[in-house]
Amino acid sequence: MVNVAMKTVQLVNGETIAYREREGGEKKVLLIHGNMTSSKHWDLVLENMSAEYKLYALDLRGFGESSYHNLIQSIKDFSDDVKLFVNEIGLKDFALVGWSTGGAVAMQFAADYPGYCNKLILLASESTRGYPFDGKLGVQDDVHRFISYEEIKQDLVRTIPVQTAYDTNNVELLKLIWNAVIYTKNQPAPELYDEYVQDMRTQRNLAEVHHANNTFNISHFDNGLVEGNGKVDQINVPVLVLRGDRDLVISAEMTKELVQDLGEKAEFVELKDCGHSPLVDDLPQLLREMTQFLKAEVLQ
Repeated sequence: MVNVAMKTVQLVNGETIAYREREGGEKKVLLIHGNMTSSKHWDLVLENMSAEYKLYALDLRGFGESSYHNLIQSIKDFSDDVKLFVNEIGLKDFALVGWSTGGAVAMQFAADYPGYCNKLILLASESTRGYPFDGKLGVQDDVHRFISYEEIKQDLVRTIPVQTAYDTNNVELLKLIWNAVIYTKNQPAPELYDEYVQDMRTQRNLAEVHHANNTFNISHFDNGLVEGNGKVDQINVPVLVLRGDRDLVISAEMTKELVQDLGEKAEFVELKDCGHSPLVDDLPQLLREMTQFLKAEVLQ
């Protein structure tokens, strides 16, 4: 039986971060979830990854059981929380895994705080150039790229419908969205799926995360909204980029940008017959690629 404990830690910025900690070996791995999820969605990895790994999975600010006292303005706000979190629990020399939006958080952390993580795995991650937010404010409007947080809050395509589903516990709509975009082939076991949906509803920062993704850009390119800051050059650890060949959330073009911007430090592996959640689509394939990368010796 795998022993996973739910814990909390108080950060010096006043936020409380909840996290799952799994008993294991000496090799430490920190898992960072994406939008509309929390550490709960890592449960299949926590239960099935080799016992040689000591696993941590946190709830980002405004997700799961973590607090949300101060509004998130950027991906860096999340990554700064991660820095305070690892300092608080004394975590160093760990591999960092970021899924979707969590990939952006992981990249920002690795760029800003060298010497903490030793390897980086980007699972179905958004681009180094962010994730553009397209929506509309009026029913008759054409869908277009939003510029401001205020616009995103009023979006009729992705923000208001999802927020309303959260508020009204519209399980059917939330499952409809996930089945159309994420669980397009395999779905979680029914009881687990219901737990995931209730976990989604703990999110208190939907519009802010959309805005943070829309304005994220650590590349050397203009992403159509903001100029890149070139921080990608500060990532100096081996990187494994994983994308499912059926991913409808992260396009092949976004992953191409990611690999191009990371350069020689990045290795790309396409996960066969997987969508945006390889954890559900093909967990053995995902764990095989992750552990193979984590076990590989780092060439100096």
